[in-house]
Amino acid sequence: MSDPATDDGRGRLLVPLYVHPAVDPAAWRALIRAGPQLYGVVLNIADGPGTTPDPAFVTAAAQLREADVRVLGYVDTAYGDRSVRSVIGDLRRYRRWYDTDGAFLDRTASGTEEVRHYRRLTRAARLCGAGTVVLNPGVHPAPGYAEFADLLVTFEGTWKTYRHADFTVPAWTGVHPPDRFCHLVYGVPDELCGLAARTARMRGAAVHCAVPGSGANPWSGLPPTVEREAS
Repeated sequence: MSDPATDDGRGRLLVPLYVHPAVDPAAWRALIRAGPQLYGVVLNIADGPGTTPDPAFVTAAAQLREADVRVLGYVDTAYGDRSVRSVIGDLRRYRRWYDTDGAFLDRTASGTEEVRHYRRLTRAARLCGAGTVVLNPGVHPAPGYAEFADLLVTFEGTWKTYRHADFTVPAWTGVHPPDRFCHLVYGVPDELCGLAARTARMRGAAVHCAVPGSGANPWSGLPPTVEREAS
């Protein structure tokens, strides 16, 4: 059984698929078919939009949008060390080349002192046409980030870490609905990906992704709940 839809009618899977469509076209076709399950797909060409448009990603992004799937452009913020100007440049290229409708701001800082900087980045992303802005500190940040992000990734890491009994959820998250939070878990055995999704919900994160991948790029494959065509 698939997860119930979020309040806006979309699914609960946020999928960072960091593999070229020419390398694994079946994975991209599966995402397009899985549209109703998806909160969105993170488009990552070269740790950003790249230097020129990639025709394969242009096609993949267009097909996802036709399937009513959010397409989020991946931008590295280097924990606040990248300038607003550099981030805006990436956002504009995503919009111009891939017609993205949202932004996935990765390596987000989590401390109170960087809140103002990320508020500026989020405002800039919206001015660049991002209808949805996802911030990924990978941990629970200072509460202020939840004031302007549409979605906060409050965990990104291995299943071994995620299942640990000492995992705690700050009390401040309780004043926000679960669909404002996401957990991204990798290294999950296929048969336990459903358990990972249920664990995310129990920990207050309605949006999630659990994949079996590991190594330098664990996000090169699909969650088992997204079915490929039979070969």
